[in-house]
Amino acid sequence: MNSNNDPNHSPLRDVAQSPEATARYLADVQRVLLDIGKNLETLAHETRVHLRDTHVEGDRWYHARLRAMPVEKALGQVLKNLNNLTAGLEKSAYKRRAHDEAVVNTAKERKEKELEKHRKKNPPVLQAAPNSPQQGAQPQNSGYSAPKSIYDLGRESA
Repeated sequence: MNSNNDPNHSPLRDVAQSPEATARYLADVQRVLLDIGKNLETLAHETRVHLRDTHVEGDRWYHARLRAMPVEKALGQVLKNLNNLTAGLEKSAYKRRAHDEAVVNTAKERKEKELEKHRKKNPPVLQAAPNSPQQGAQPQNSGYSAPKSIYDLGRESA
């Protein structure tokens, strides 16, 4: 079935299936949001200057600032949320790539586990070395003699 004729086809479905395409798409969205963020920062600054300069007759010096604080706080919260959103987009692009790597590594790990399980069930048979005395060879002496009885242990340990 052709994806162009499919009524349920979503263009983001193709993007979601590829980590590279997902990273590109999220980077584009992040770029747009950062541009919007710059405009919002400028707007917040200009709003702050205007609101703090707006005095009403009978105001004390801090009244304009107090009236401006809720607006400044709301714009600051929007900027904070925007920064968290852009950081989240970047993090999700990394997580998407890590997911694909984990999928690839999972298949390899399962294959290795299966081989290890097979090795444990069927251990290789080790052949004993032939015990043929060599002619004319002196027995190796490591400098220690084995105790002959348990009474010799006391003398050997010193």
